[in-house]
Amino acid sequence: MTGKDHWEAVYTTKAPDVVSWYQPSAARSLALIRHALPDRSAPIVDVGGGASVLVDDLLRAEYGDVTVVDLAPSALAAARARIGDAASRVRWVEGDVRTVSLPPEAYALWHDRAVFHFLVAPEDRAAYRAQLQGALRANGFALVATFAEDGPARCSGLPVCRYSVEELRSEMGPAFALVTHEREVHRTPSGGTQAFNYCLFRNRA
Repeated sequence: MTGKDHWEAVYTTKAPDVVSWYQPSAARSLALIRHALPDRSAPIVDVGGGASVLVDDLLRAEYGDVTVVDLAPSALAAARARIGDAASRVRWVEGDVRTVSLPPEAYALWHDRAVFHFLVAPEDRAAYRAQLQGALRANGFALVATFAEDGPARCSGLPVCRYSVEELRSEMGPAFALVTHEREVHRTPSGGTQAFNYCLFRNRA
């Protein structure tokens, strides 16, 4: 995973709805979140949320405690502008998921669509897991979506790691129990396809 300058360049040179990971609705993530968290007051953090529309979907579903983390301020600004006055109901945090300061044991659910697969170095994955374990409540959920084993080998000009369900479960480690998983073939704005595996884990702590 490269740093802030790369992602700032992406979001300052491309509209949010033309990047390959754009979704008009984060329907699969929302369905899995609803399954895990029927309590609409439960705190949720979307890491690498950027300009994703998941925040829109969560607010419409009446989730009232939402935090969005991203290292690109232009991506966060695009999301805030899109949702208008509702942006005041969201906590916006600029920072790298590997190093950003997050409150301990604060979240009932951690959501990540398309961040973890950019962590090609073992030390970066270890830093991510440490952040996840520190920020997630006991018995909380982690919903992690990565490119599947037949997904793209590169994205946004960067190499990625592709994961089967079993490989992703192994990467998450024994602290996390796999609850359920789903496959999605995402159609990009340019008409291509990207295979994803969505895995919902529960923190055993």
